[in-house]
Amino acid sequence: MSDEDQPAGHGYIGHKEDYLKRLRRIEGQARGLQRMVEEEQYCIDILTQVSAMTKALRAVSLGLLEEHLGHCVVGAAAVGGAEAEAKVKEASEAIARLVRS
Repeated sequence: MSDEDQPAGHGYIGHKEDYLKRLRRIEGQARGLQRMVEEEQYCIDILTQVSAMTKALRAVSLGLLEEHLGHCVVGAAAVGGAEAEAKVKEASEAIARLVRS
């Protein structure tokens, strides 16, 4: 059973509006950073805002990863076989990318 075949859709669908709200807030932070550079604000102040934005993106990433593990990977594990292995591999690769970033 692929993600498209699962009745509830992707795992994050139940929290879609929350994710969109957080992403819009992050988008606003990015615009704020651009404005800070345009206005030639102090480097440390800009770096502080970059750190806050990075933390916010990491929180979104971890939330999506948790949703993926709890929905997509668990669903594939129930089916078993190659699909389960593929979902675990996919999740492992996503975790590795997050750890490297």
